[in-house]
This record gives sequence, structure tokens and C-alpha cells, in this order.
Amino acid sequence: MAELTLDTARKILDAAFAKATELKLKPLVVTILDPRGVIKLAAAQDGTSLMRAEIAHGKAYGALALGMGSRALYQRAQEQAFFIDAVNTMARGALVPVPGGVLIMDDFTLLGAVGVSGDTSDNDEACAVAGIEAAGLKANAG
Repeated sequence: MAELTLDTARKILDAAFAKATELKLKPLVVTILDPRGVIKLAAAQDGTSLMRAEIAHGKAYGALALGMGSRALYQRAQEQAFFIDAVNTMARGALVPVPGGVLIMDDFTLLGAVGVSGDTSDNDEACAVAGIEAAGLKANAG
């Protein structure tokens, strides 16, 4: 697979929501970006709270911007807060450096990123990973 198709993005989205249902999570927003950072697909379950779409986008965007899953960004923010703050300033506040932003990989090719928001960061990440893996791709959560 050389690119992230809409069909593949739908598989990721459906599987991420299925995982959320299985785990009985709070309503989620899932945003899938292509490797340029352009939205390929985004959807919100009924009942999501305000700002969830922006947070999901920020998790995926941050993963793409720095080439690592947002769990690694979270760790980096703990160790080098000034660096993450500076990068986020350059990105006009678009990064959300907490787990839930996962890179989509096909072997060694970056296809995009998934951002999930609505429950705990760990649960958000689990849904993103489940979606990516259900589509037959590799997840890099950081």
C-alpha cells in the first residue's frame, strides 16, 4: 500500500469505534490525517463533549509533525517541556502531546496518523491502535 485510501481510513474508523463500544468508553472523536496532515476522515460519536474534534486532530497532527506517536510526545514534554512548548508555539498551538495520536505505518512507509479523543488518553490510544491494526497496518503510538 503506497497511500492511505478512503476505504482504509473507513476501516480504521469503524474498528476504532468498535473497540470503544467493546470497552464501553465515553463517546469518541476519531480523526485520520494523511501524511501531509490533511483530514482524510473524521467522525464523532453521539454525545461527545466540546473540543473533542480539535483535541483528536491535535493528537494526530502532533504525531505527524514530529514523526512519533503522541505517547512519545507526552514523554518528551515531561523531560523537555520547553522544547514541546516551543514546537507547539511554532505550530500555533495545534499539538496535543498526550497519548491518543498514533502513526499509521505500512512496513516503513508513513501513511498518516489517527487521533482519538473522548475517554482517557490510554483508552483513546487503544482505540487508535485497534483501528490501525484492523486495517492490516502497523501502529506507532510512541
